[in-house]
Amino acid sequence: MADSSSLLYNQLKVAEPFFLLAGPNVIESEEHVLRMAKSIKDIATKLGLPLVFKSSFDKANRTSSKSFRGPGMAEGLKILEKVKVAYDLPIVTDVHESSQCEAVGKVADIIQIPAFLCRQTDLLVAAAQTGKIINIKKGQFCGHSVMRNSAEKVRLAGNPNVMVCERGTMFGYNDLIVDPRNLEWMREADCPVVADITHSLQQPAGKKLDGGGVASGGLRELIPCIARTAVAVGVDGIFMEVHDDPLSAPVDGPTQWPLRHLEELLEELIAIASVSKGKHQFQIDLTPYRD
Repeated sequence: MADSSSLLYNQLKVAEPFFLLAGPNVIESEEHVLRMAKSIKDIATKLGLPLVFKSSFDKANRTSSKSFRGPGMAEGLKILEKVKVAYDLPIVTDVHESSQCEAVGKVADIIQIPAFLCRQTDLLVAAAQTGKIINIKKGQFCGHSVMRNSAEKVRLAGNPNVMVCERGTMFGYNDLIVDPRNLEWMREADCPVVADITHSLQQPAGKKLDGGGVASGGLRELIPCIARTAVAVGVDGIFMEVHDDPLSAPVDGPTQWPLRHLEELLEELIAIASVSKGKHQFQIDLTPYRD
């Protein structure tokens, strides 16, 4: 298990121009996830991008307790296993409790730590002990330096296969901003840096509902803006949620990227990345200059 994880991790680390973590936010049905996996794989293969398919079995941090959460762990993992076998795809999915890690680690190739839980030591250690790659989302409330400590918790638990992910920073009560400096500073964690270009455009609990209550809104039209910035800076991976019918998506519809535009956007990002030297730190010479 550890050897296969290290192999995938090393492949992702050297991916050019970047690797892709993509899929619908949550498992809506077996049929939908299988269809989405096939479509996204076809596009990624055509463009030469290493793909890890993403979908969640349980959205435990929904704004409302009445909101759709997914099929649950047992059923969700069965569906993700079918995706893995049918399309020969590695899988990334998230955990919310330490008790979930062992079961999830039997299916997922990458275990994702949600942003709200990025400092939870017991969860990080339990995930690390599966031997799988760990992708830690940076908390919306955290500075970049926190991710170095979180990554180190995973390594100290005996797992060197860790990556960190930028997903925006709280800006007031119902908005997020992306500070591109974090994409550079998070390299201090000494591991691959991923940019989440869809959750970064959320407006948490910023959408009032008819009849009362709130839900998370989003700024889908700015996803290309954040994506272009991230690949120009030189991230190692792009995380994005993709849907074939975003207006009908039960979770995070306002920030899922339309499947029909996926290839077009990725082609542009590849072009930007190909001319950027962002993965290589600029060597600044401060000695006196004489013309």
